[in-house]
Amino acid sequence: MHLHFIAIGGSAMHNLALALYEKGDQITGSDDEIFEPSKSRLEKKGLLPKEFGWFPEKITPEIDAVILGMHAKADNPELLKAKELGLKIYSYPEYLFEHSKQKTRVVIGGSHGKTTITAMILHVMHYHDKEVDFMVGAQLEGFDTMVHLTDENDFILLEGDEYLSSALDRRPKFHLYEPNIALLSGIAWDHINVFPTFENYVEQFEIFLDTMTNGSTLVYNEEDDILTQLAQKATKPTRKHAYSTPEYSIEEGETYLNTAEGPMPVEVFGKHNLQNIAGAKWICQHMGVDEDDFYEAITSFKGASKRLEKIAKSEKAVVFKDYAHSPSKVLATTKAVKAQFSSKIVLACLELHTYSSLNAEFLKEYKEALDAADEAVVFYSPKALEIKQLEAITEDQIFKAFGRKDLKVFTDPKAFQDFLKAKTYMDHVLLLMSSGNYGGLNFEEIKNWIQ
Repeated sequence: MHLHFIAIGGSAMHNLALALYEKGDQITGSDDEIFEPSKSRLEKKGLLPKEFGWFPEKITPEIDAVILGMHAKADNPELLKAKELGLKIYSYPEYLFEHSKQKTRVVIGGSHGKTTITAMILHVMHYHDKEVDFMVGAQLEGFDTMVHLTDENDFILLEGDEYLSSALDRRPKFHLYEPNIALLSGIAWDHINVFPTFENYVEQFEIFLDTMTNGSTLVYNEEDDILTQLAQKATKPTRKHAYSTPEYSIEEGETYLNTAEGPMPVEVFGKHNLQNIAGAKWICQHMGVDEDDFYEAITSFKGASKRLEKIAKSEKAVVFKDYAHSPSKVLATTKAVKAQFSSKIVLACLELHTYSSLNAEFLKEYKEALDAADEAVVFYSPKALEIKQLEAITEDQIFKAFGRKDLKVFTDPKAFQDFLKAKTYMDHVLLLMSSGNYGGLNFEEIKNWIQ
């Protein structure tokens, strides 16, 4: 098939383009800007557009289908031409469903942990040479792309994002997959620009449960009260398996999971990650991997990219980078690091970068989110507020929201970097939480600062 990607440079979009190219489809695409690593990866396969911009002349009747990225707006010239020609237009999740209609669809959803759980399942499958199609939201060790599609594999494993599908399709992505097997990790309000109330956000998970196939299987985290209520009311899944935090211990900075065979060391840590392991184990069992084989594989799982990723270590300090930005993720990640390194000084730095986190009304959701850290810093860029067309927020609002009198607040990238450089880092753990880069922080330089 000849497939044309509008907004090919996106993180998910370029991975789908690469996966379909490897599968044997003819791929073309456009975008108004493409950054690394997408740029180099597309260029390596000859899929990088010759020039950036939108070119309606690229859209011809010979194209079998157009795949539309979330970055493309409704008035995109190529999209308008495709509609004029009557071409089949798919959003990213629509195409994944189209590809997987004859497969067993396994969807991992929830406000937090879905990337990590999906990555854990893939790691176990890869370890035991079990081939599955997949789509995951982070680059994984041992995998070339975040998307892999074939005609022959029985299972497809999909990370079920609740954000919108495209400029034309305003449904959350995970509403389109109709899972045969699903996992929900928990519900914590996010994406307030799309779901303005908590009730509206929760409703998306109710709808998701109603999209499951009749007679399907649901795995859910029973430590989340709201999720448990939804799961118990759901009528589509006939098999329901609840999971919770397994028993574990921490000794000298190492986490051990209690199993029937005795304490087992694991590379990941924190209560939320151990919950993730418990959920992943249920899913793997439904995909044909028994408990013993699961444990054998999961011991070597080091985590997904930017999910409590260790980026530097010295005799004095260790540095972690984490994608955490929503209040529930920040709270869980900070608590996990302090519990793992209870004898060290934990310096937690959070960048307010997303639409939700920069919303003055939403800020109160961060109360006590950084309390587990010995030192806490919040960074935000007034420019980001301007770009997102949000009202200005003040340092005083941030102090009140987080409820820490000793909180340090930075709005200038250089001042923040100078603060980090000046630290001695003796017996420290530096935790950097953001979906951005603190206004241009060079993470490689940090290795020199902790020596």
